[in-house]
Amino acid sequence: MTTDTKIRDGGPAMRRSASRRTSGEGLFKFLATAAGVVLLAIMAAIAVFLIAEAIPALQANKGGFFTDLVWEPNSSQVFGIGALAFGTVLSSGIALVIATPIAVGVALFISHYAPRRLAGPLGYLIDLLAAVPSVIYGLWGLAFLVPLLREPSRWLNEHFGWFPLFAGEGAIGGKTMLAGGIVLAIMILPIIAAISREVFLQVPRMNEEAALALGATRWEMIRMAVLPFGRPGVISAAMLGLGRAMGETIAVALIFPATFDISVQILTPHGNSIAANIANGFGEATPIGRGALIASGLVLFVITLLVNMAARMIINRRKEYARAGA
Repeated sequence: MTTDTKIRDGGPAMRRSASRRTSGEGLFKFLATAAGVVLLAIMAAIAVFLIAEAIPALQANKGGFFTDLVWEPNSSQVFGIGALAFGTVLSSGIALVIATPIAVGVALFISHYAPRRLAGPLGYLIDLLAAVPSVIYGLWGLAFLVPLLREPSRWLNEHFGWFPLFAGEGAIGGKTMLAGGIVLAIMILPIIAAISREVFLQVPRMNEEAALALGATRWEMIRMAVLPFGRPGVISAAMLGLGRAMGETIAVALIFPATFDISVQILTPHGNSIAANIANGFGEATPIGRGALIASGLVLFVITLLVNMAARMIINRRKEYARAGA
């Protein structure tokens, strides 16, 4: 007997119930579709606004927007995004390299090693770190971390100065790219740890028990059953943290010395980012200067989209490999 036959034979009550269920499903589908369309419309509106506001400044620019290492849109109308984009990517990369291994370790400890009475409060504490205002991190970095890193920076420069990241002459330490990267790492660590923890908790219990039944140690079980299952989620968490690091404003504005040069030396006082430059210059900007800042925001918008698209491609490719292996 088919469903339609059951509904016809069930009388008016069953037909009314089926009608309400059908209308509810239609309403939910409409609302879900509308939410997706609205999200795409908002992103398109942001892109259109940034482009429209940036075009006059780009037309008035007397230098190369992608090549010049000068930012003087208010006076000489010469500005370039090269140094700002490089500083944004470098500081965010430092933060990601520092934060991701620690966050994954914290997530594994909470999900598979910590006693239950300790895992709950520790997870809550990690989540609470994400709610700390960024200005607090910036003030902490400026007042505590920057002076603390002077001696370690000199030691790294003295013993590992042959490596380009730790090279440099003259002033070592202070407001450096390393200090900014560490502050950003602390800011994105709770985001990566929280998402990774939830992903690791979703690993099928039977997979873990099967690995242990075969004689695997706890670490071997995690390496063979937990990490492969949670790798796409960890990548997504890392990319979400990277986006947060790229867009961070106040914390890096307090730490970076706001120079406009390109250098991989992270122990010398130099560096800037797109978001920090916008925060520092928007209040006193002329119309051309404001357009230049919006143009730099457009570049940050594009970089963030490219990073997320790359992350999605990596995740999809790993899923294809996993299905092929299965």
